[in-house]
Amino acid sequence: MRFLCDVHISFKLVKFLREKGFETIHVNNILNGFRSKDSEISEYCDDFDFILISKDSDFRHSYLLKKVPKKLLWITLGNISNKDLIEVINNCLKPLENLESRPNFMMEIRGTSNYLVY
Repeated sequence: MRFLCDVHISFKLVKFLREKGFETIHVNNILNGFRSKDSEISEYCDDFDFILISKDSDFRHSYLLKKVPKKLLWITLGNISNKDLIEVINNCLKPLENLESRPNFMMEIRGTSNYLVY
């Protein structure tokens, strides 16, 4: 799996996912960094088959209305520690692997093992 972490996602999660063997980049290191438009981020993810990890509800709306970006991991946990976020993401990796072959999906993470798939 390939992941692109949005601006409000910690570099610690990027490091964790890389250590797990996943190609992972942070939006601050591509495009226009933290100034990148949502549409640019979505297009990049779709062009290069990345799963976008974001807390931004605009991506949720875009996915539900237009299926853009094609693959979205939307985090609705509020302000939690990086350690807790990494644990939550780690718990979701297996279900994500099962979704990856789909042409599009959105997984909404609502708790440590509570998520919805659209």
